[in-house]
This record gives sequence, structure tokens and C-alpha cells, in this order.
Amino acid sequence: MSRTSRPTDDRPLPPLYAMTHGGIESTAADEITRDLGGEVKKTARGLVVFRTDKLTDDVLKMRTTEDVFLLAWGSNSLTYTSEDLDTIKTWTARKPDWDRLFKLHHKIRPKTKGRPTYHIVCQMQGEHGFRRADARAAFIAGLAGKIPHGWQYSNENAWLEIWLTIYSKTAVCGVRLSDRTMRHRTYKLDHVAASLRPTVAAAMVRYAGIGPGMTILDPMCGAGTIMAESLMVANERSKAGRIRVIGGDIDPNAVFVTSQNLEKLGQADLARWDARALPLESNSVDRIISNPPFGKQLSSLEQVMPLYEATAAEWDRVLRPGGRAVLLAMEQEGLKRILLEKGWIPARSSRVRLLGQLCVMSVWNKPG
Repeated sequence: MSRTSRPTDDRPLPPLYAMTHGGIESTAADEITRDLGGEVKKTARGLVVFRTDKLTDDVLKMRTTEDVFLLAWGSNSLTYTSEDLDTIKTWTARKPDWDRLFKLHHKIRPKTKGRPTYHIVCQMQGEHGFRRADARAAFIAGLAGKIPHGWQYSNENAWLEIWLTIYSKTAVCGVRLSDRTMRHRTYKLDHVAASLRPTVAAAMVRYAGIGPGMTILDPMCGAGTIMAESLMVANERSKAGRIRVIGGDIDPNAVFVTSQNLEKLGQADLARWDARALPLESNSVDRIISNPPFGKQLSSLEQVMPLYEATAAEWDRVLRPGGRAVLLAMEQEGLKRILLEKGWIPARSSRVRLLGQLCVMSVWNKPG
């Protein structure tokens, strides 16, 4: 049962904001609106600001967000000069009702035994007329007298964290409600090289639109992150009808890692195979969700395009007419040409940066 905080006054709850992986903000906004019942107020690169009528620990169950915070203050008008340091200090000291924010945090994250611990985080991206250390010092100065007496500062596993994030002209400050398990998941015990971030996999699964009775395929499963996120949706919707999740990889280590990561999530069909010759019947799957290897992983574009040609032929064979595929690839133009030649119809796409590389998440429908 969700714990619910009820304000002691008639004021509406303060806004919240979710930090997302760049490129999946719209998916996170959809999850906030549809699943959480929130009202999205603003989106920016890597950020979704929203409101809810009540604050429950359901905010910690969102899968497409990296972290979620109570909003203390935000600004889109930084000047890139040292004058911003005065803004950071003044706004931190005067704008938030820190006592109320802390109490709301405590409802979602009950205090552990012993002295309460806190941590202050300052992140900064881009060129500014000051250092991150300067911004952190201004932030700490603004917080002077706001942290209750007796709380102990801790660099690790603090009960309460207060964050300041700066990028370009934007600064946002808040109290963190989530912890590392929101972005890293508890199921992900093992990894393989270039393993997909769970929040990005969750966005792909959401794009796919999984429903009762469907068969979901990840033909190149890697560490099994897409399969895991698909199983989590399947578990939620099990009463409406079984959802079958299948996957495999040519690398035996990847298959082993996937088996470990899926162990506590439910039943999936997992095998070692070559995605260019899938041991599946034609027209047997409803959704394909895949993160095929990037050119940099295979050393050259000359290697990746023949792989895409061969695997796309198998995707087209096993996907039922009217089925859908969600693909994440760096070599988008080449992949797009291949799928258009097969008559597939592009539905939507978004740019996502993974491992420092710009790639495209695209949704395709196979004509019925």
C-alpha cells in the first residue's frame, strides 16, 4: 500500500521534477500523466516538471525516470557569469520552504535509526563564468541555517539529499525522493559491455505498447535489460492475459548474464542463437524490441550494415502483419533504408545519447 502525505495546510503540494535520460522526456511525461495521474507543467532536455494532487511512494515506481525530486526552485535565466553565484545563494536561502520540503520527504522516505544524515550534490554541465566548486559554495551558503541542528553530513548513503543541477541557462534545485535503485534497478546484478540503461529500455517497452496475449522478442538481448523491463510490464498485466517474453544472443556470456538478471522477475524463454537465423516460426511475434550493435561496437560501418540487412530480414519474417518494432541504433539512415524497402512504416523517432554516442530510438509498424 502506498504511503500518502497529507499537507497540514490548504496549500497545494509543491511541484516535483523528474530527471530523465536525454531524448525520452516525452515518454517520461506520458508515464507521469497516464500512470501517476500527474500534470506535466514543463519539459526540457533531461527534465520533466510536474504536479500531483497527492504525494505517494508511487512516484518512486516510475520506470522511465532516473530520479525524482521535490522542486525547491528553478531558473531558466542564468547569465553564464559570476553573477549567477549570487542568484544561487539568494534563491536557495529565500525561495523554498525548506521545512515543508523536508517533512514531505520524510513521509516518502521515513527516517532510519540513528542521527539523520544529509548530503549536498552540485552538478554542472557546459561552460560558465564560474567553477562547479564556486556554485557548490554558493549553494551551501544559501543553505546555511536550513538544515536542522543535529543532522550529520555524509558522503555516502545519506538519508536526505539536496541537489543543484546546472546546465546552459537552466538551474534546478530540489530534495531527492528517489535513490540509486530507481535508475539502476534491483534486478540488474550483472552487466555486459555497452549494456542498455534500464530507463531507456523502459521507454522502448512503453513505445512498443505491450498488451495481453502478445509475444515480445528481443533478438539481441545483451544483459537482458529489455527483456527484464518487458517482464515487469507482463507481471503487472498478468491478470488480463499472459504475455510471452522471448530473447537470445549469440554470445554465451550474454545469455548467462541475462539468465541471472531475469531470475527473480518471472518466466521468459531464453536461448543462445544467431539473430540472422532465428529458430522461430514466421509471423509468430507481436512486438520486436531491440538494441542492435552499433558500428563502433563492431569496429566499422562495413560490418554493421550487412548485420542489419540479415537481422532485418529475420525481423520481417517473424513479426506478424500489424506488428510493431522499437529499435535503438546509431546507424539510423542505413537501418531506415532497409526497413522502408521491406514496406515497414515509420511511426515516431527520438534522438538519444548513449555511451557518448548519438543514436535514434525509432518505432516501426509492419503493414497488416
